[in-house]
Amino acid sequence: MNRRTFLTTTATCLTLPGFGIAAALDGFEITRTDAEWRAMLTPLEYQVMRQEGTERAFTSPLDKFYDAGMYHCRGCDLPLYASDHKYDSGTGWPSFWQAQDDAIGTRIDRKFFMVRTECHCRRCGSHLGHIFDDGPQPTGKRHCINGVSLVFRAA
Repeated sequence: MNRRTFLTTTATCLTLPGFGIAAALDGFEITRTDAEWRAMLTPLEYQVMRQEGTERAFTSPLDKFYDAGMYHCRGCDLPLYASDHKYDSGTGWPSFWQAQDDAIGTRIDRKFFMVRTECHCRRCGSHLGHIFDDGPQPTGKRHCINGVSLVFRAA
């Protein structure tokens, strides 16, 4: 293998979701093999949660759902968002102004020629969505979350 091939291959692997140094150092409490994730998730859930994809706007039944309860991570059942913190952002995705304490992790997402804050489950690393600074008070944040990453549990 020549130097150019090595550098190109290394750079490619480090930028792919689920590969490289970042994935190895994340140290999530719950880990599964790729085959295990694929077996437990639908193709869309896998694409969103494990490959940092996005479901189409206005397709999630949880977008306009406002029953009392808690939204949990589909990957590991960690409670993530209380229904009291949900609001209608008009964006087509379930939106919350605050997560539960110690429920999510964040990192900078530089895909698609923009800089955003990506959020994921702190326990299993599943991609949830992004956090923006255009939400309501008291936080001013909008956690724009893919509905396929969530499971609702009634109060």
